[in-house]
Formats: sequence, structure tokens, C-alpha cells
Amino acid sequence: MLYKTGRTNANDGGIDFVMKPLGRFFQVTETIDAGKYFLDIDKVQRYPITFVVKTEQTVAEVLEKVKEQATDRYKVKAVVRRYMDSVEEVINLPELMKRLELVLEKGRGKEIIEEIVLQSRVEFNVEDEEQDVLAFDNAVNPDEGE
Repeated sequence: MLYKTGRTNANDGGIDFVMKPLGRFFQVTETIDAGKYFLDIDKVQRYPITFVVKTEQTVAEVLEKVKEQATDRYKVKAVVRRYMDSVEEVINLPELMKRLELVLEKGRGKEIIEEIVLQSRVEFNVEDEEQDVLAFDNAVNPDEGE
């Protein structure tokens, strides 16, 4: 089960999700930037972190680009290795699609949609539908409830 680490927005500096009870951290990103990845790794004190990257590039290509950028930036190989070892996994779009297909094959698509709706309601501070309808009815017809 994934848990949001709080209400986050793009570029808020937070880590996006933590998986309990395993303690896996997930950071969702659109970039392949060693500086950003290493900053995120520092935020979790070099605890292993999984990056979910919006890219069609292979995982090997993503890791190679990050390592090249890191090697250019940090000349000490031990520093680069320590950061790279903190990347637990990279999940790209093809892998996400593969995992979604497995979930759908197991007939658990409805559960996923319900969880997305629930998390979206929390994220955007939206009450459940029944409360939304009641609030709307009371706003439109304030005297009917008496």
C-alpha cells in the first residue's frame, strides 16, 4: 500500500510516496537530472529510493545518463557510487503500463480507481460525493432543510 507523505505540489521539495510497512520511498519526476535525484536521495538520508520517471527511455538509459551527469559534477568516484547505490529502482512508463496490465488482469482495476479517487479527494480537500450533494442542495435551497 502506498501512502502519500503529505499534500504535495510540483517543485515543493517533498518526497511523493512511502510504501508501508516496507518503508520504500518513491519520487515521481519528469526529468533525468542527477542533481535533482541526488537532492532527493539526500532528503531521505541516502535511504534507498525508487524514481518513477515519465519517460519512454529504458531504465538502463536513465541510469546511465544520471551516472554520466554525476561523474561530470562529482569527480570522486566513491561519491558517485554511493549516490547511485541509493537508487533502489527506476520505473519508466513502459514498466508502469506493464504493472497496470497485471493489476487489470487480476481484476483489481476498480480498487485502483477507488484509491485514486480517495487520494485525489484528500489531495484537493474535497469531501465525499454525498456531502458535496448535500452542501450544493443546502446552498441552492437554504430554507428546505427547516
